[in-house]
Amino acid sequence: MDKIKVLIVDDSALVRRLLSEMIGSEQSIEVVGAAADPYIARKKIKELNPDVLTLDVEMPRMDGLTFLHNLMRLHPMPVVMVSSLTEQGAEVTLRALEMGAIDFITKPKIDLAEGLNEYRDELIEKIKTAANVSKTALLMRSSTLKVPQKHTADAVIEKKAPRQYRTTDRLIAIGASTGGTEAIKDVLIDMPPDSPGIVITQHIPEGFSEPFAKRVDKLCVIKVKEAEDGEPILPGHAYIAPGNFHLMVIRDGAKYRCMINDGPPVNRHKPSVDVLFRTVAQNAGPNAVGVILTGMGDDGADGLYEMHQAGAKTIAQDEKTSVVWGMPGEAIKRGGVDFILPLGKVCRKMMGLI
Repeated sequence: MDKIKVLIVDDSALVRRLLSEMIGSEQSIEVVGAAADPYIARKKIKELNPDVLTLDVEMPRMDGLTFLHNLMRLHPMPVVMVSSLTEQGAEVTLRALEMGAIDFITKPKIDLAEGLNEYRDELIEKIKTAANVSKTALLMRSSTLKVPQKHTADAVIEKKAPRQYRTTDRLIAIGASTGGTEAIKDVLIDMPPDSPGIVITQHIPEGFSEPFAKRVDKLCVIKVKEAEDGEPILPGHAYIAPGNFHLMVIRDGAKYRCMINDGPPVNRHKPSVDVLFRTVAQNAGPNAVGVILTGMGDDGADGLYEMHQAGAKTIAQDEKTSVVWGMPGEAIKRGGVDFILPLGKVCRKMMGLI
């Protein structure tokens, strides 16, 4: 098989060298070039025709977002962002995912050489995943750049929480990974204000989950927030697992509550979708709906099967609309999926089942 051709774009000579060495050590990948800024990158893309681009979010002469926007509009290709572990880095990275980037990896704050080496396997796995993203999914993501932003009534009048809450024994659980930040946003935007409580595990690093929740909250009529330990799960609210912590659901009388767990990674992930789905299966059973969206690997497949066995209705995103059909595909193979749907039909089906 032909090697995956990678072009590295980063203004730091040290990072370019370290990334080249790490990526180049994988036999199935070839680093065909490196660029210090987007203008050089633009020329090298034409000359070298890489399969995947790694792109720093903070670049001289032209920032990474502007370059990504132009790239996805004129020459859509798989891009893996290299982000800094800062609030600014998180915000820019989330915007990059909206623009069509496939995934991202974070630079360590200190001891760059040793820190990046620890991420070698993760980076290589994400590059391989990006290289195998279907052309249809890539074009669908890049085409969204032409669609005007969808506003809610918040653009005109301030959103206020209802004065009183009622508990509900219905629950929606959603799990996702690669491509999931955009898929989750698309689902939550369509949720009505009287929807059941929603718990979400998205594979995301510490420091990125809160900005992600705040970003989605601005677009939705429901309240979207990072989950806190012990808080009740209320109707019209969505709770996103904090980065580097598992989100669990417990029963407290007639209410569900969030529990934040600092246990070991499950399926190499923390937070893990399997952890969330198992607790939903145990504490909500047939009163829940489980949804598994785009993502690499098989995290959540066993948990969704457990939800299915407990009487919950389950949904998997279809292959055509998934950036990566790993997690939904594995869930289907295990026999735990009732409905296979394109992303645009997931919200309506969830509410219909509820």
